[in-house]
Amino acid sequence: MPDTKHPFEYQPPTPEQVQQIETVRTALKQVHDTIVETLPPSRERSLAITKLEETSMWVNKAVVFS
Repeated sequence: MPDTKHPFEYQPPTPEQVQQIETVRTALKQVHDTIVETLPPSRERSLAITKLEETSMWVNKAVVFS
């Protein structure tokens, strides 16, 4: 099997990757807070927040697979 990371195995991030994840997470928290503070509760607001959560998960995978 080639020396590549398997997408269904845990990939522990390096300290540098942890910093990258934290940088993006900070930005996503700011966007989340802006959405909550600006928009009234609605299905659309909830979906926007859900998509931010999905983004956070994909960022983690993108970082450790880069």
